[in-house]
Amino acid sequence: MMEKLNTMVSTSSCSILAETQKRFKLSGEQFIEKILMLCAAISILAILLITLFIFSRGIPVILKTGLGNFLLNLEWAPTSGNFGIGAMFVGSLVVTFTALLWAVPLGLMTSIFMAEIAPPRIDKILGSLLELLAGIPSVVYGFFGLIVIVPFIREYLGGNGLSVLAGAIILGIMILPTIINISRDSIKAVPREYKEGSLALGATHYQTISRVLLPAARSGIITAIILGMGRAIGETMAVVMVTGNAAILPGNILSPVRTMTSNIVLEMGYATGDHQAALFATGTVLFILIVLLNFIANLASKAGRVNESN
Repeated sequence: MMEKLNTMVSTSSCSILAETQKRFKLSGEQFIEKILMLCAAISILAILLITLFIFSRGIPVILKTGLGNFLLNLEWAPTSGNFGIGAMFVGSLVVTFTALLWAVPLGLMTSIFMAEIAPPRIDKILGSLLELLAGIPSVVYGFFGLIVIVPFIREYLGGNGLSVLAGAIILGIMILPTIINISRDSIKAVPREYKEGSLALGATHYQTISRVLLPAARSGIITAIILGMGRAIGETMAVVMVTGNAAILPGNILSPVRTMTSNIVLEMGYATGDHQAALFATGTVLFILIVLLNFIANLASKAGRVNESN
């Protein structure tokens, strides 16, 4: 009888202990869930506050000047009340697309080499070097461009060296890690059956890469290019140091140029009144442009996942 009673007491104690542990575990998980939710809410709130602040300071000047006049007018003369960012807007696009012109082919070929041709050890070494390249501060890139690239352009190509070309070379180097890493991951994410089926049908390795793997990874590659473009448009310090910062339309790739980000960082320190508001308006244009690029990248990524599921 006593043994039976002891067994019942022991079983009851174990049940209570297990129930207590379960409740403690659930309460701990709920606490962690609330903390994570709070962190996410703070992040969203910070983005909303930044957006509200920039728009509240920039939109009035755009409305006062007129959106078309603000974006297309080539005269930037804050002391005279002329706030046209047309030259800077074009300058940002010219430098960015010139950088993409050489960085995209090089980045894509490097990603193909790392994903499909290089031995695993070489792939790992190159991956480590890309991480190092991505971690270098932008001012170091700018200093390298100012000391090495600008004098080289001045001596061998003409002009004073501070130019669209110098900015495009530096920006191209800076966006290579983004393009290579995302493109490489996209190529590696293609189902192995695609490659095996292509090789089984008699295609060579390089035919498989060009006609099977790259089309299948197209959405990821497009995303890499768009994100690289966003990084290039938003870059400031390196561009300030090597482009010459002349608020004029560039006549060729050896001409000096000023980008929208350069304009903000160069003049925000002493700007007041409408001049300062116009710089915030420039930031508003940049903000909208970056958001659009990220939206397009998300659409491309979703389209790729839909195609893969089909």
